[in-house]
Amino acid sequence: MNDYARIEKAMAYMVAHAAEQPNLEAVAAHVHLSAFHFQRLFCRYAGISPKRFLQALTLERGKQLMQSSTSLLDIAHTLGLSGGSRLYDHFVQLEAVTPGEYKRQGEGVEIAYGVHETPLGSLFVAITPRGICRMGFVDMTNSQALLARLAKEWPRSAFYHSPDATRYAVERLFTQPEEGATAVSLHVTGTNFQIAVWRALLTIPEGQLASYSHIAQALGTPKSSRAVGNAVGANPVALWIPCHRVIQQSGALGGYRWGVEKKQLVQAWELAQVDHSVFELEINP
Repeated sequence: MNDYARIEKAMAYMVAHAAEQPNLEAVAAHVHLSAFHFQRLFCRYAGISPKRFLQALTLERGKQLMQSSTSLLDIAHTLGLSGGSRLYDHFVQLEAVTPGEYKRQGEGVEIAYGVHETPLGSLFVAITPRGICRMGFVDMTNSQALLARLAKEWPRSAFYHSPDATRYAVERLFTQPEEGATAVSLHVTGTNFQIAVWRALLTIPEGQLASYSHIAQALGTPKSSRAVGNAVGANPVALWIPCHRVIQQSGALGGYRWGVEKKQLVQAWELAQVDHSVFELEINP
């Protein structure tokens, strides 16, 4: 088992046993490491301590929903979603496939792809010259299935395996970009409504959550919660388009293409990264 797999396995264990508040020794034993070695390994690869990750799992999700839903609506009203997510243009730029590109079905486009290990699980990544066009976890499906699905969307494109070309898409998720770094570009295909929903997801701040109904309201279509849910489920670029930040109005996690436990894992990891002020609990000694 490699180090990334150990971190993912440890996170999954904490997600499954959060109510029991397992101590450091118990989690370390689950991945067959000493507590000291595990603590150092986890901090190195996850960027946070096991204690902070476990604390993030115990937060009341409903409180976050109430905090973030208002900010999402405020952002939508201020910026106008039809113009794109300008607030985050310095970080992520989402570009839709043009009608001409769609008609040509990817003819003349070279798409590089690769699989990369991360603390959250192995990720399949594919990029066009204009940006990331596909990202998904391969522990719920294999990389060949994701590649085959992509090939249906871009049937006339040339695909080539090049992890070196796709590595940046993952590294930028887990490292702070240098000052003046260019924005990450996403190059996706979808209906106008799907594109609008994906742009709306980019306005949800890291570590916060919004409901399907709040996104529908922000789009000016308050009765479209079900359609919003379908668009969220069709997200082609996991993590960069943060569909993991969308939950049900009740505060329940809701569905996730990569599994509910994976969704909770990603939410907790992200919250622990961005909000250090909320952690006052102690892991059991």
